[in-house]
Amino acid sequence: MIARRNTFSAAPSSRRRKQVGAGAHRSDVGVKRVYEPPADEDGLRLLVDRVWPRGISKDEARIDQWLKDVAPSTALRKWFGHDPERWAEFRRRYRGELAENPDALEALRALVRGKRATLLYGARDEAHNQAVVLAEVLQKDD
Repeated sequence: MIARRNTFSAAPSSRRRKQVGAGAHRSDVGVKRVYEPPADEDGLRLLVDRVWPRGISKDEARIDQWLKDVAPSTALRKWFGHDPERWAEFRRRYRGELAENPDALEALRALVRGKRATLLYGARDEAHNQAVVLAEVLQKDD
């Protein structure tokens, strides 16, 4: 069962957490903008952008791991441009890229298995970004 503690809103501290997996391997995966202050409840902080977010230092971001290989390709990212009208097609194409890159996705699964983790992204749109898609994909592992 997926537990949602917070849902997306316009508030800067909003984020969504999901229970992923079963039994002892259950993970607690959240989604959060990298520009929001780090918090103890973030757990493992995983940046899932291909490029480093503008205007934030590595010290400020407090990233535990930067997973460039699980991020959308440059071509897909540029095509999408965070246009909500392209969201459904972006999700379909990005899932296709993930299917073609099982090693990167499995590395992410291994990192979050049985842990609390937060997928970090730099986009302004909290509802239409790759971290949301990744959280959905991890949820399917349940």
